[in-house]
Amino acid sequence: MQKLLLLEDDIGLIDGLAYSLKKNGFDIEIARTMKEAEELLTLRADFDLLLFDVTLPDGNGFTLCEKLRQSGNSTPLIFLTASDEETSVIRGLDCGGDDYITKPFKLGELCSRIRALLRRSNKEAGENVLRSGNVLVNLAEGRVFLGEEPIEFTGAEYRLLCLFLKNSGRVLTRSMILDKLWDGAGNFVDDNTLSVYVRRLREKLEKNPSKPEHLKTVRGFGYQWKE
Repeated sequence: MQKLLLLEDDIGLIDGLAYSLKKNGFDIEIARTMKEAEELLTLRADFDLLLFDVTLPDGNGFTLCEKLRQSGNSTPLIFLTASDEETSVIRGLDCGGDDYITKPFKLGELCSRIRALLRRSNKEAGENVLRSGNVLVNLAEGRVFLGEEPIEFTGAEYRLLCLFLKNSGRVLTRSMILDKLWDGAGNFVDDNTLSVYVRRLREKLEKNPSKPEHLKTVRGFGYQWKE
């Protein structure tokens, strides 16, 4: 049974979430403040996924997420936010969150998001292959295949594709991508170069690069790889 930590201070919402998540086969620990969550995370290192509310009595979920990432904790994390404003979403993704869902939300949608993120996390930890539809990356050999055909990629294009596949379904802001993507000389890739790399990926992998089915532009945010 996969263990989740729910950090939420709304008692009414806690009851409904706990009931639904347990019914869907998850083991739930509950914290109502940042302090309680930090104590639980110190005592237990076996949580499979974290669900953090943003606004809390003694701080906010963004701050706690940043502390966890700085300490090396990479447990998948979904923010439960009352705001879908661009600045709030970007802050959540930039501080290390893996996904967000805006209140009020359907419990079925939340459970689907949780399972998708857990699948993605488990795949990264246990395989040397990244796969999405007919795109396959052999991480051990550093090779990319479209169906049965090998596709040639530059080093930067390869790293960008791996970044998208490892975060399939997740919106990556341009700043997040630029922070992680380096060119072969060890220099930061700039914003214009990123646009060129995205166009090249689409030309190599999409049936119609002008109307991409997989590498989507999320206006105002960045990009998203869709299965």
